[in-house]
Amino acid sequence: MKLLVATAKTQGARENDFDHCVEGELLWIAPCCDDGESSPDSHCGCGRAFGGLSSHRGTTTALVADLPGFTFSDYADALRSSLAAQGWPPEAAEDVATELIALASEWEAGTVLERRNDWFAERLGHVR
Repeated sequence: MKLLVATAKTQGARENDFDHCVEGELLWIAPCCDDGESSPDSHCGCGRAFGGLSSHRGTTTALVADLPGFTFSDYADALRSSLAAQGWPPEAAEDVATELIALASEWEAGTVLERRNDWFAERLGHVR
């Protein structure tokens, strides 16, 4: 199964990059605040960030990783636990898992992604 995991690869390609996650931790995409909705380059950064399920921190780069043996149930359980710990509704875990698996499946394993609100693209490392 392909999922998004935190990576430091291509960090610094944009001047406002950040990477506060643990390398390789599973990621999700939290809803944006008003500032993040209006501009992914807002000070908050939520419009360009992926969130770590374990660290509860953010990163602007995500690696599409093929995790054999990882099941939908495993991912939904990890999401459910993380959502509950962060104050989000844990009952959303299966829907969030379905959406993120669909997103990851659109890309080749090993691809580094960046996000600009609801737009995702391969991070090539030279976008400054």
